[in-house]
Amino acid sequence: WHSNKFLNPVRDGAVLPILHLNGYKIANPTVLARIPQEELESLMVGYGYKPYWVEGSDPETMHQLMAATMDAAIGEIKAIQEKARTEGYTDRPQWPMIVMKTPKGWTGPKEVDGKKTEGSWRSHQVPLAQMASKPGHVQLLEDWMKSYKPEELFDDKGKLIPELAELAPKGDRRMGANPHANGGLLLRDLKMPEFADYAVDVQKPGTEMAEATRVCGRFLRDVMKLNQENANFRVVGPDETASNRLDALFEVTSREWMAQTLPEDDHLFTPDGRVMEVLSEHLCQGWLEGYLLTGRHGFFSCYEAFIHIIDSMFNQHAKWLKTTREIPWRRPIASLNYLLTSHVWRQDHNGFSHQDPGFIDHVMNKKAEVVRIYLPPDANTLLSVTDHCLRSRNYVNVIIAGKQPALQYLDMDAAIKHCTTGVGIWEWASNDKGGEPDVVMACAGDVPTLETLAAVDILRRDYPELKVRVVNVVDLMTLQPTSEHPHGLSDRDFDALFTKDKPVIFAFHGYPWLIHRLTYRRTNHSNIHVRGYKEEGTTTTPFDMVVMNDLDRFHLVGDVFDRVPKLSSAAAYGKQAMRDKLIEHRQYITKHGDDMPEIRNWKWPHGGAVASDAPKETKDPEVTGDQGVRSGAPG
Repeated sequence: WHSNKFLNPVRDGAVLPILHLNGYKIANPTVLARIPQEELESLMVGYGYKPYWVEGSDPETMHQLMAATMDAAIGEIKAIQEKARTEGYTDRPQWPMIVMKTPKGWTGPKEVDGKKTEGSWRSHQVPLAQMASKPGHVQLLEDWMKSYKPEELFDDKGKLIPELAELAPKGDRRMGANPHANGGLLLRDLKMPEFADYAVDVQKPGTEMAEATRVCGRFLRDVMKLNQENANFRVVGPDETASNRLDALFEVTSREWMAQTLPEDDHLFTPDGRVMEVLSEHLCQGWLEGYLLTGRHGFFSCYEAFIHIIDSMFNQHAKWLKTTREIPWRRPIASLNYLLTSHVWRQDHNGFSHQDPGFIDHVMNKKAEVVRIYLPPDANTLLSVTDHCLRSRNYVNVIIAGKQPALQYLDMDAAIKHCTTGVGIWEWASNDKGGEPDVVMACAGDVPTLETLAAVDILRRDYPELKVRVVNVVDLMTLQPTSEHPHGLSDRDFDALFTKDKPVIFAFHGYPWLIHRLTYRRTNHSNIHVRGYKEEGTTTTPFDMVVMNDLDRFHLVGDVFDRVPKLSSAAAYGKQAMRDKLIEHRQYITKHGDDMPEIRNWKWPHGGAVASDAPKETKDPEVTGDQGVRSGAPG
């Protein structure tokens, strides 16, 4: 109901809302049907609408009344638009809406077995059951069907009579053929800047800092800029565009807003505002779905914990995508793209209520041909993944990336290669080349990647004879077999990365059991040990969050001691050293309210080139449109 505060009559289309009140749900009355008309009218007026009333039970009378009311309301919409488009926008209009009140089960049986049916909750059920044992119900059904006078509608062969058939719309005006109802027919590719031009310069892995989503925001800014003439790209979110570091968008557009503005408001209404913000994830999801279904492109930025609010809406969109893939005349639409940031591991100030990575698990339940989940570990991989997702069709893409300053690992060339395969060995962090590793340190997600590398640093420093392989996963779907997902690794490739028999310590962004679920068919599944979020959290330091969930570098090193026979003689002293570090951590944050310097200032100390031809970071590259597709994520 509040979408009218975001509807610009100069440029946008319009919707005529029809509130149909028939009194009941399945077995209970509906609230709005049981309040006085004056109260309901006040509610609708308060929402910013001008209500028209259509009420009655005689079909012929109601038909004429509804037609006349529709004509009046549509005429009023056109008048609002014409005035705004010729005289300019001044004040938010009062848009028309219709309240239609009819009986529940209208035109159905009045009574069944002596109980009221039409106008009653009973008509929501199967009104005529037990047809085999109750012949009277068969007669009721026949009378009901004959009440529609089929002899006046169809000829002797059952064909609709010509004068009625002629009333149906023709060509593209038919509902199923209207291109606005088959948005893929209207879809135009986005004009895309070269995402590599926005790269963070990474000369040495794990030594430079950047805010991944802020870098991504500059890329999205120029996607917005290049497509302003076509007006086919929007960003939606629940009041979090700036909070999620995407505020570069406001250099080229503003927030759409048609309600009152005050001098101190920031980036509110301009005639071409294309960022839609409202503190309702439901409304954001509905806006974006409608935008995509009518042939445009969009991007939904949200705090990770609160995207759960639209779980059921995501379900229905994913099911719709799955079904329409099987309908040949349905053209593909732009993918629904989520960026989930302000994630579980960096809710230092908001606390436990904002800590929940479970949307990943929810998305994983959908069909493999529809869903994609990406966990880019740094800014350059986020750029590559975002570019790919914006170009894709008929998917739901979920990207999880942090917004806080974090270490950067891959230059753009390495990032593209890594995202193209979706999973790979980080050779610069490993020391097992030319032989079998003693342990595989795997990670998925930016914070788990940091803790894994810090754990590997300890192992390589204190136990140089230990052969460690670091495997990073950016495309979560690669962990599944190829039989389950098109991005999945073959068993041979999976075994080559993760080995057939060596321990795998897997640091994961979400709940640990999801990794076990994805890998349970793999040869080495029994040796995979996963650390992740286990519902421990509060308002605390960043490192304390991972400590509370046993995902920190010291616990990971302890896991290696427990699982690598080669270290058995050193395990007692090594594990004690890790326990001592955890005690030092607790004492330090209790006294100082911050993480120990060795934690917050840690950088990768072992060197290692990642690729050498990465472009320098360019905050404001020349925007020239498509320069070739170099997206790094799989299709």
